[in-house]
Amino acid sequence: MKNMRIVIIFFLTLIIFFAGCKEDKSEQTENRELIIFHAGSLSVPFKIISKEFEKENKGVKVILEAAGSRNCARKITDLNKKCDIMASADYTVINNLLIPKYADWNIKFASNEMTIVYNQSSRYANEVTVNNWYDILLKKDVAFGRSDPNSDPCGYRAILTCKLAEKYYGIKNFTKNITAKDDNYIRPKETDLLALLESHFLDYIFLYRSVAQQHSLKYLILPDSVNLKNPQLENYYKTVSVNISGKTPYESITKKGSPMVYGITIPKNAPNYDLAVKFLQFLLNKDKGLKIMEENGQGSLVPSVSETFDKIPEILKKFASEK
Repeated sequence: MKNMRIVIIFFLTLIIFFAGCKEDKSEQTENRELIIFHAGSLSVPFKIISKEFEKENKGVKVILEAAGSRNCARKITDLNKKCDIMASADYTVINNLLIPKYADWNIKFASNEMTIVYNQSSRYANEVTVNNWYDILLKKDVAFGRSDPNSDPCGYRAILTCKLAEKYYGIKNFTKNITAKDDNYIRPKETDLLALLESHFLDYIFLYRSVAQQHSLKYLILPDSVNLKNPQLENYYKTVSVNISGKTPYESITKKGSPMVYGITIPKNAPNYDLAVKFLQFLLNKDKGLKIMEENGQGSLVPSVSETFDKIPEILKKFASEK
């Protein structure tokens, strides 16, 4: 009888021990943080998407860090900061700065277009049109802002838009004159300009249409030959270019005009790889994340051709295509 009690106590001890291990493992699995570096223009939709993802995944906390896309990449390459997901307003930032050393693949997932954004208090707000904005921005009493081309795709896209406008409207030296004006109002990312516009320091800003819609601002819809929106005009957009910084301070990249395409990846050293994959499955689902993106002014490009299709995890390949 005594031996029987010893055996029972032994097995009860084992059951309690393994139950505790199981509970600890569950806590480790559920109570996790997912760190996402992302373009400033993704702030509004990603905030909503993250909340919905957290509802479906109890115990998960999504940490969002917004910056210019190139600065996001440099956090990884130069500062050795770890994140689980990197989402860029220009997919080529991932290709040029992260692949192959810091990431293996890239999925194109959303689009946008450049607009000239203002509000009711902007000078000449009642006069500005798609056919005179370039003259109004050059007026001495008008202040406009743009983001830094070396930090943010919106910054170099603003210059590319000006070069396309110079061709489309036939304005000699427009790009030279516009980039020489108001250079005190260049900011690291495009969303940094919103406060300056709302506080009336600026009259106009170069900004993505989605961000203008999200903040209920006035904006001009530019011709497709200017706004970098239309994939069918890709060869035409390539006729203009701008030089920006490369992987090191001593290198430069010639950035040609191209349709606006957002890209996303999971860095090689992601702390929570499995959770990152799960988030991308949610984000790239047309009835979940992509629906929220479209509701916030950013159309879906899923699935799109990926130059790195072979390297994309099998579970995510359905969101891209090889050809």
